[in-house]
Amino acid sequence: MFLCNCSFFACSSKNELESGEIVPSELNFSIEVLHSDNEYPNGDGNGLIEITANAKATTRYKITFGDGNEIENSTGKASHTYTSVGTKTYTVSVIAYSSTNNSISDSTTITMYVKEPELNLVWSDEFDTHGTIDAAKWTAEIVPPDNEINWWNGEKQHYTERLDNLYVSDGTLKIVAKREDYVYVNSSNESIKKEYTSARIKTQDNYEFTYGRIDVKAKLPQGEGTWPAIWMLGANIDSINWPACGEIDIMEHWGHNAGIVSSATHNTACSGGCSDVTVGETTLPDYATNFHIYSVVWTEEELRFLIDDELKYKYKPNTKNNNNWPYTKDQFIILNLAIGGNWFTIDPNFSASTMEIDYVRVYQ
Repeated sequence: MFLCNCSFFACSSKNELESGEIVPSELNFSIEVLHSDNEYPNGDGNGLIEITANAKATTRYKITFGDGNEIENSTGKASHTYTSVGTKTYTVSVIAYSSTNNSISDSTTITMYVKEPELNLVWSDEFDTHGTIDAAKWTAEIVPPDNEINWWNGEKQHYTERLDNLYVSDGTLKIVAKREDYVYVNSSNESIKKEYTSARIKTQDNYEFTYGRIDVKAKLPQGEGTWPAIWMLGANIDSINWPACGEIDIMEHWGHNAGIVSSATHNTACSGGCSDVTVGETTLPDYATNFHIYSVVWTEEELRFLIDDELKYKYKPNTKNNNNWPYTKDQFIILNLAIGGNWFTIDPNFSASTMEIDYVRVYQ
């Protein structure tokens, strides 16, 4: 399908001719979107176009495709593939040059559709062993921040790597939050008594990646005070700290807000509740009785959060404030189940609850 046939005419003045200058004239060019038809006028998703340009008195052409790419040749013919996913409009321009470097130009806009690229499974944990987690993939975090009695956000649990709180059985990972009397020794060699234990594991230093899709099939715990999360942090957190490293919350749930799961981001533009930033809240009544697949598709241009492959929330860079987009570097995965926080309480009758993970899969 030819989207356009563009023409531009120019005439040489007597003075130009007398001075020996050669000016191109009668520039015209056409653009064909390959694999397009009435159903797919912007192409079938491959992003392919072909351009044919010609002009009189011309020795070379410069073709600019509008996506940061350009080409120069003597034929005026070029093929190009757009790669930015989605339906987008580009300005295509052609400049025709003569042997004396005089030029004429013309441009037009085209709209192209580019489909999602094919994804391949590059990393996963199917939790098909029995007992402890795979140490080649995960590290259990058991040491709270220095000089802190609680973890961040006022969490009340102590994370352990005991099988009481963290184990694999029957094809799933179990992270168990329990109410119990537990004593640990902090970095100041002080004995700290805790009422709750749980677990938090991460892929930091084992597996870190930039861009792709992550799917986590999980069944969530229930009970007021529970706070399960499936999320990611920038691998450069130790050098630039949080929130500059960027945080991607694929799934969070608070037991006191039963039936509502959410997705969110944190960065230097917004870390926490911000009036101009929304989160992807979704009603999910069976969060604790059925497994659901919580996903994020992370590209250079946006974060798309899904539940059971249904889009729930998008987050994009702010062209006026790029502080909201640190998501250009490696991140690692975290799974945890916290108990309590600064802004909510724990059921006084809480005894135990479990987050169950069937698999974690990364595609690129």
